[in-house]
Amino acid sequence: MKQHLKIGLLGFGAMGKTHAFCVENLKYYYRDLPFSASVEGVCTRSSEKSQSVADAYGIPLAVTDENALIQNCDIDIIDICTPNILHYETIKKALAAGKHVLCEKPLCVSAEEAYELASLAKESGKICTMVFNNRHIAPMMRARELVEEGRIGRVLSFSAEYLHNSCTDVCRPAGWKQNRDICGGGVLFDLGSHAIDLIYSLCGEFESVIGMPQIAYANRAGMDGSDWQTNADEAFYMLAKLRSGAQGTITVSKLVNGANDDLNLAIYGEKGSLKFSLMQPNFLYFYDATQKPETLGGNTGYTAIECVGRYPSPGGTFPAPKAPSDWLRGHVGSMYSFLNSVYTGQQAHPDFADGAHVQAVMAAAYRSAETHREELV
Repeated sequence: MKQHLKIGLLGFGAMGKTHAFCVENLKYYYRDLPFSASVEGVCTRSSEKSQSVADAYGIPLAVTDENALIQNCDIDIIDICTPNILHYETIKKALAAGKHVLCEKPLCVSAEEAYELASLAKESGKICTMVFNNRHIAPMMRARELVEEGRIGRVLSFSAEYLHNSCTDVCRPAGWKQNRDICGGGVLFDLGSHAIDLIYSLCGEFESVIGMPQIAYANRAGMDGSDWQTNADEAFYMLAKLRSGAQGTITVSKLVNGANDDLNLAIYGEKGSLKFSLMQPNFLYFYDATQKPETLGGNTGYTAIECVGRYPSPGGTFPAPKAPSDWLRGHVGSMYSFLNSVYTGQQAHPDFADGAHVQAVMAAAYRSAETHREELV
């Protein structure tokens, strides 16, 4: 009989809905799963919303107090999709209650809290995983293979940018991710955590950063539509040095007209280079510098590796190996990795220690913005 994993879902905004979708549909994407899973309880701030969500998605339990799920003996996993400032206390309570934890990025709002949570997670023996979903899209998985195979050699430099247009309309009311009192940071926390994690996961740990934030619209409509003083960075620019010696840039911004979900990554090594764009999620571009130019170019140039839906077993069968991939597929892969880790008892990455390193990079970037100098991670 399959092990059945029961999940308590905290928060049901865009990410809570995405997580619920992934749990419900995992069986279609991964064949012969040795476990099953279901969302058994949902918690939001209002009883009306919790009950509405429960009714719409067939979730048995609707609550407004997260402790009702954390202390529930029938719940195995706490899945956190709440605002960042709430993560720290929720995770501590969940670990104390003996739950496995899946947490949306960032882990919390300070490096000190993040390292404490990473230590508590390790001591607990529970599976504690971050949702850095972009690690789980096929081109990034293929990029990791090429890096680990030594195909690009020693990394010399890199660039990453994550661009949105969501702050370009000053009349559009700010969301909670634009309010530092709720988010704990600005675009650096929201988009920057993803960009930092991809560089970290593919190129290694950070050593130091120089950071510069930008608020283009000091006054805009607040969450209630009234005039509001912007208190969180709308764009953030970083120069970064890795412990390996590689150096590069990271740009994250919600001030880019024409952008949608533009995550672009380039890694340049001694033996080759990699390029990727989330807006073209089916391909990874690989340049093999060991190929020497010949007449008419020979075999030199970037190769477009058609990753599409060719995920490793037991995935890749739905919708089909040749079917185009998308943003949602990375979240499905993230959920599979976590739940399979709970099933096997073997911690998968990104774990809370990974989340703590990303948090430390962001903390150093904010310090740098205040001191106007390079800061160690």
